[in-house]
Amino acid sequence: MSLYGMMRTGVSGMNAQANRLSAVADNIANSDTTGYKRSSAEFSTLIMPTTGGAYNSGGVTTTIRSAINSQGVLQYTTSVSDLAVNGDGFFVVQDPSGTPYLTRAGAFVPDAQGRLVNAAGYQLMAYSYANGEPAATANGFEGLVPVQISDQDMTATPSTEGNFAGNLPAGATPPAGPLPSTNSATAEYTSKSSLVAYDNLGNKVLLDVYFTNTGAGTWEVSVFDQSKATPGTSFPYTGGALGTANLTFDTTTGKLTGATTGISFTVPNGSTLNLDLSKLTQLGTGFTVSDAKVNGNAPSAIEKVQISEDGIIYAQYQDGSTKPLYKIPLADVQSPDNLTAMPGNVYVQSADSGAVQIGFANEGKLGSVVSGALENSNVDIAEELTNMIAAQRSYTANSKVFQTGSDLMDVLVNLKR
Repeated sequence: MSLYGMMRTGVSGMNAQANRLSAVADNIANSDTTGYKRSSAEFSTLIMPTTGGAYNSGGVTTTIRSAINSQGVLQYTTSVSDLAVNGDGFFVVQDPSGTPYLTRAGAFVPDAQGRLVNAAGYQLMAYSYANGEPAATANGFEGLVPVQISDQDMTATPSTEGNFAGNLPAGATPPAGPLPSTNSATAEYTSKSSLVAYDNLGNKVLLDVYFTNTGAGTWEVSVFDQSKATPGTSFPYTGGALGTANLTFDTTTGKLTGATTGISFTVPNGSTLNLDLSKLTQLGTGFTVSDAKVNGNAPSAIEKVQISEDGIIYAQYQDGSTKPLYKIPLADVQSPDNLTAMPGNVYVQSADSGAVQIGFANEGKLGSVVSGALENSNVDIAEELTNMIAAQRSYTANSKVFQTGSDLMDVLVNLKR
């Protein structure tokens, strides 16, 4: 058995070095593959039982390990859709059949439907803002949808929030006529301003805002739809006021006091708009407007896309407004190096890697998302060439062991002759 064992051990050694050379070849071939993680051959001894003073040689077994947890150098590009993870975590992608995978290869480009697809054909997955602020499904891929952005899509956002800051004159006196809230043709007011808001279809709605002094430190604010005003006179407005509120100011400090710090009303054909008036003052000067903003936008197409470090994909529209569309999650496992590598530079969990957990960038131990960058492979060509030379010499030495065993076997067989 010793000669057979010797030859079997030589074959085992040659096979082990062949595996090592295969790993080296793969590494060199993928040295320029985005997000590729180098593989290495790890050896362990195979011991055969020895009995009766006869030594039975064993051999060597090979385990292929991937340095998945080792990050490659980031290379910056000019494409916003090129993504890299700086730190721990993987992008979640899916193949055309809908099977989810993990990857660090973030060279995504839009396809004909606007979906972000990498070089291997995998679609980037994320959580949509369509139903509000997304939350990650910690222990599964449920809720993830393909990121799909089309510059042909148009959107209109109704106004829901606004703020109005300025000063109301402290020396004002109540008017003699009816207040604006009565919508009387003879209504009188102290000061007036206008705001632009948007309805559900993105149509502009011009709002008239009246401020009327009603006494020492008290004011009435009323909002009307300008399109309903009586031509040439304003009052009365068809349908009356959209909303009315009473404000109270401290006559000593001129600051707004009391529970009412704003006014809420429904924009015609739109949503409820909460107008914050907490920055109003009542000081000894004239009526001034220092700030007036209302959210919402008219119909506008996407001009460009921006991706933040926390993985939020924003659409910037032609009117300058921005809107969050998707939030890219990052996945991780307890032992990334034990993930199972699949074709296309993707990974799936294994029994040794632990279960996949989903979170967002910059949370816990997860890294950040870098837009306009790609992660290079972590292959060192010089190291691979050194390993190739070492494997070649070991393979040759093992072949000599097999050849010697074969020669001795010939001697043994020829003894009979």
